[in-house]
Amino acid sequence: MKGRIMRSTGLWYKVLGEDSNIYTCRARGKFRLDEIKESNPIAVGDFVIFDHDQKEGHITELLPRENLVERKSVKKTGHSHVLAANVDQAMLIVTPKQPRTSLGFIDRFLVSSEAYRIPQIIIFNKKDTLSEDELKDQNDLIRLYSTLGVITKSISARDDKNLEEVQSILQGKTTLVAGHSGVGKSTILNRLSGAIFQSVNEISDYSEKGTHTTTFAEMFQVNSSTFVIDTPGVKEWGLMDMSSQEISDYFPEMRDRRLHCKYGSRCLHLTEPDCAILAAIESGEIALCRYQSYVSMVAGDDNRR
Repeated sequence: MKGRIMRSTGLWYKVLGEDSNIYTCRARGKFRLDEIKESNPIAVGDFVIFDHDQKEGHITELLPRENLVERKSVKKTGHSHVLAANVDQAMLIVTPKQPRTSLGFIDRFLVSSEAYRIPQIIIFNKKDTLSEDELKDQNDLIRLYSTLGVITKSISARDDKNLEEVQSILQGKTTLVAGHSGVGKSTILNRLSGAIFQSVNEISDYSEKGTHTTTFAEMFQVNSSTFVIDTPGVKEWGLMDMSSQEISDYFPEMRDRRLHCKYGSRCLHLTEPDCAILAAIESGEIALCRYQSYVSMVAGDDNRR
């Protein structure tokens, strides 16, 4: 029978079968390929072939993926961790404070998604906590990311304002949902569907950071054609398998301009003469904050800016 992975907890998988029933399965055989170097060879969202008896099911085949969203594995050096496979779009929940989502983190998420041509969404939550000046700064960011083709929304999950707009964005698609712990991801998901019951914790007064409530990625079926994949809160978003020369390919505002650099595809847009990217920054056509994120990625720095 064909099915789709709804949850992965190590050796066990919950699989949604073609008959709309949920089966508990284990993987049979060897799925890991050394050249791929993935810490989880079967991920949430994967389509699989499985068989099932009265006791348990066995996954016998992993079907080809259309795409995936991955980050560096925190447990295995040189390996990636696949957060989800076969997604239509990726949605990042962010907050400007309590906890603060850095621009570096946002841009790494966008670049990782853009690398697989996955459309991106940014939901700015907790706008009810912002002062007038903070709201203005957030609106500037919304305008910036909107010009890059990213769908952006500003909401307050606590009072349900604008949640209908978020629901319409999700309708008919499989959406990966990510964000730091404490940004309101679980609150938003719970209010989007009565079928989702994710634990919600408050922000720590001491650290002003969220406490982890989601420990495994899990996919929920909102209706017959709509799925959301809740991922564990991540502190960092390390890029996988990107050379310094290709990172600018995944910045839409740099992608076309880089062809006009004196050194073409060899240009790293750092100190090279006649660089079209540096000229665009000087003229204000490329936002300085985006360029700073780019430089951090090329340098291999972590994203705790």
